[in-house]
Amino acid sequence: MNSFEELLFSQEDCYVIDKNLHYKHYVPIDLSVNSKTLIHRKLETSQDYEIFLDDYLNQKGARVAYGGYLEKRNLYQRSTIFNNSNTEQRNIHIGLDLWTKAETPVLAALDGVIHSFQNNSSHGDYGPTIILKHTLNNCEFYTLYGHLTLESIALLKINQSFKKGDEIAQLGKSNVNGDYAPHLHFQIIKDIEGFRGDYPGVCSEKDLIKYKNNCPNPTLLLKI
Repeated sequence: MNSFEELLFSQEDCYVIDKNLHYKHYVPIDLSVNSKTLIHRKLETSQDYEIFLDDYLNQKGARVAYGGYLEKRNLYQRSTIFNNSNTEQRNIHIGLDLWTKAETPVLAALDGVIHSFQNNSSHGDYGPTIILKHTLNNCEFYTLYGHLTLESIALLKINQSFKKGDEIAQLGKSNVNGDYAPHLHFQIIKDIEGFRGDYPGVCSEKDLIKYKNNCPNPTLLLKI
């Protein structure tokens, strides 16, 4: 690990959704292009995915399905944001997804302030999104929380402060969260590159090294 990754790993007791959902209630899930779990499933709509995920969690006796960091997925082919004739296809996920029920509380991973927020409302995008700015050992970095409710961003203010574990939002339903089954997209970002209320959460093969370096694995912080 590099020094920044070691800094993340040194943090303890970090949660980004309802702390009552202890990590013992989590189960990994593979949504990659090579997933054996998806091989016999025809999933075209957010409702298809929601039914599939509910079945998966019930089968596993779990309440949260997690995964997706650096996962190459077919999920994004339905959206022109990621798949159009003018740009290279983006299909590699560079955050961590936590799939669970809509309206689940979303928590600040660490002490921080609101850097920015907005509703990224295009089909397949984040929907309502919050970015927090953090400082640890004089190191400044950011965490992104995507696929929230509209109410989550209605009363926020730039530089508003939150303590680690404070509720900052709730998970949105498919009609507001970019048309996905309810989940949190959680991403750690070293250099925000001037973005506000948004930052790429899916990249192309060509840009993978850049984003892998700028967006380390969130499980280093969460210890899942």
